[in-house]
Amino acid sequence: MTADGDTSWIDRFAGLRELPEELRQLLVRGSRMVKVPAGAEVFAPGQSADNLLLLLDGTVRVVQHSESGREIFLYRVHPGESCVLTTACVLSMEDYSADGIAETDVTAIAIPRKAFDELVARSAAFREFVFRAYSRRITDLFMLIDEIVFKKLDVRLAERLLELATDDTVKVTHQALGVELGTAREVISRTLADFQRRGWIEQSRGTIRIADRAGLKRLAGTAGAA
Repeated sequence: MTADGDTSWIDRFAGLRELPEELRQLLVRGSRMVKVPAGAEVFAPGQSADNLLLLLDGTVRVVQHSESGREIFLYRVHPGESCVLTTACVLSMEDYSADGIAETDVTAIAIPRKAFDELVARSAAFREFVFRAYSRRITDLFMLIDEIVFKKLDVRLAERLLELATDDTVKVTHQALGVELGTAREVISRTLADFQRRGWIEQSRGTIRIADRAGLKRLAGTAGAA
């Protein structure tokens, strides 16, 4: 549970900082703190969305499963963000249609539907926070669709390796890359093998080392980036 009267966590969410003290106290009284261990389900298809979730610590990966069992990565929820799928389900009173998995140990604030409805009705600032986050994530999802449909896989893979690299090292499996990019592990493996033949990367179990960052940047179309 959240501490009585402790509204400090609210300031971690930019859109909520403007709430007056009365509504800050209402938000605290009507919410609770939840903790989810790494690897556990935060929500799953068919479950009722009874709480808006605001992430304090950790990351949550949201994925969709096809009828064939294929997993497609949709987005991540980071600290200081809300989950757009949860928001949509709370607003529409529908069940979840995707999985939310805790990638790390997660701490979140759960705002029950009753408190959510009251805050939406009473506070323009809270409404703006909810719908601005919703709009931003919907835009991200359209960009994801555009990338999957129109952008070549090798370009998307090069971009993702550059994003994930720490000191030119990426700790990731082929399966995980396939999920994030919406393709099969075998396709990722073939593309990475091609990258290795070109001298752009070196591979070992669970690790990819970028050997030629400029080559990957040229493929990704970011040769001029810092």
